[in-house]
Amino acid sequence: MLNPRVNGTKISYYFICHRKLWLFDRQLQFESDFSPVEEGKFISETTYPDERHEIKLSDGAVLDFYDKKHKVVHEVKKSDKMEEAHLWQLKYYLYYLKSYGVDGVTGKLDYPKLKKTLDVELTGKDELRIQKILDDMTAVITQEKAPERINKKFCKTCAYYEFCWV
Repeated sequence: MLNPRVNGTKISYYFICHRKLWLFDRQLQFESDFSPVEEGKFISETTYPDERHEIKLSDGAVLDFYDKKHKVVHEVKKSDKMEEAHLWQLKYYLYYLKSYGVDGVTGKLDYPKLKKTLDVELTGKDELRIQKILDDMTAVITQEKAPERINKKFCKTCAYYEFCWV
């Protein structure tokens, strides 16, 4: 069963930074006015102008778009710097849809600025890993205190930078 406190964005944050995941889960969301996030939304919305964008799922997750004819979930990203996080976010969406009886769905990670696309499928091994990730995420989210901050190169470009480092 899916945890209602988990969605695709949180899966991505799990791979990027547990502190960011914990803060985001508590509605401390600094991305709305953060220019890199705005740029990413713009790229997503303008890359496939004929497609219906932002399909909301019941867990709060949002699919960038879904190609019904070919049964493909597209996740559009600005950069591939966090590709592992993007990959698992998309695999979570495939896992989510499968858990609701939508079978045979594949995914595409689209990096329009890089002119790069990755085909993504959900394997049985991936499903087991997602179950473990969901358990680990629940442990992070339910901690009383925020996880320790990390000191990575990408921290300086994070919407949470000032919260963690200033």
